[in-house]
Amino acid sequence: MDFPRIVVVGAGNLSSRRIYPYIGAAGAELVGVCDKIPEKAERNAKLFGGTPYTDMERMIEDEEPDGVIICIGPQAHAQLAPVIMRRGIPVYTEKPPAPTAADALEVARAAQETGVLCTTAFKKRYNMAYNRAKQFIDQFPPEDLYSLSIDYASSQYANTSPRSSFLLDFAIHLIDLSAYLFGDAEEVFAFAKGGDAYAVSVKYPHGGVGSFNFNDGRSFQIPTEEVEISIRGGNFMSIHNSSSWRIATNSRCSEWREPPTFTSSGDSGYETGHLAELADFISAIQEGRSTRSNIYESYKSMVLYEGILESSRTGRVVALKYE
Repeated sequence: MDFPRIVVVGAGNLSSRRIYPYIGAAGAELVGVCDKIPEKAERNAKLFGGTPYTDMERMIEDEEPDGVIICIGPQAHAQLAPVIMRRGIPVYTEKPPAPTAADALEVARAAQETGVLCTTAFKKRYNMAYNRAKQFIDQFPPEDLYSLSIDYASSQYANTSPRSSFLLDFAIHLIDLSAYLFGDAEEVFAFAKGGDAYAVSVKYPHGGVGSFNFNDGRSFQIPTEEVEISIRGGNFMSIHNSSSWRIATNSRCSEWREPPTFTSSGDSGYETGHLAELADFISAIQEGRSTRSNIYESYKSMVLYEGILESSRTGRVVALKYE
């Protein structure tokens, strides 16, 4: 399988900017584009290749793809991914994987039952800076991990539905990243101001703690993404806007990286992770393996997301449980 045949469901603005342009670069061939609005499917087929469709089942029957990419919202991700996996076809969905943790778990069960890959586009797991952070953290035993601090903010969200929810649509990226870096959270406590601001405290099984500031009172044009990692013995790492970092080892600066241009808003696809996550999905199809952002990992991130919501509403510490 030199160039896996890929079809895409959904031809909206975000996928047209961040997914379609990278499919060829990731090593795959785009053979079908489906959208309920014919003009959108036709536009993307002309721009990026493939045959336009308005019916997903017809597209899959005609094209016999090796993989399907779904980009039409969390409810559709949860509904369509099991249907496709039961046809034996690997699936890649945009984030979040589903509207709720229970829905994500059902998708994970379908993946387990069928033995077919379902992966979620959590780009931060593929970002260059956070890959370096993961390598740095993994040098140390878990009991040496002290704290993970995250400050992440966006422009204003409507917060009137799951699709317009700041926490689910935007902050979920760093909620997922926290699990990638520090592991599955054990307990969470949160204060909130409506759906616009969250102050979150997290406890991990290894004894480390997390502190997250999420809010939608800032700007999309001026990114706010600051991550601080502290480890026993004067070992710490600071990541600025997912592109610059500095590392201290034994209380001395051992590594400093400043990109020559600002890259957090767009790049070759490896700085932000957009191309890297697609390339991993394509390689996983070819190699018959899983990915670092498979649906079970995404389900656990949804458990943490719901724990934050529950704690902010009840004023109580929430113990997190994963199936």
